[in-house]
Amino acid sequence: MEKSKKILVVFCLIFVLILMFCITAYASPTGDVAGAIEDTWDDASKQIKRVVNNVVFPAVDLILAVFFFVKLGMAYFDYRKHGQFEWAGPAILFACLVFTLTAPLYIWKILGM
Repeated sequence: MEKSKKILVVFCLIFVLILMFCITAYASPTGDVAGAIEDTWDDASKQIKRVVNNVVFPAVDLILAVFFFVKLGMAYFDYRKHGQFEWAGPAILFACLVFTLTAPLYIWKILGM
């Protein structure tokens, strides 16, 4: 019984301390939460666009270009061995490479940014 009273006192003390140190947080003096979120998103979207355009797309382009040339070389060696050139793999990789190279020109309009 004594132990449960001590635990109850500790929880009550913690609850009182939490209530003492709680403050109300407002988004702005007018209480416009939506405006604060829109301003934050505007700033973040510019940074996201810059990172995606300068880091993500070039990295994907580099990987696809390497895969394209490796696949093209493998298709050539298969042609020399079997006499038939397989176009599907290199054509798909080339289409993906063209898509990612041109994506920064139109992807932000599609996403509305």
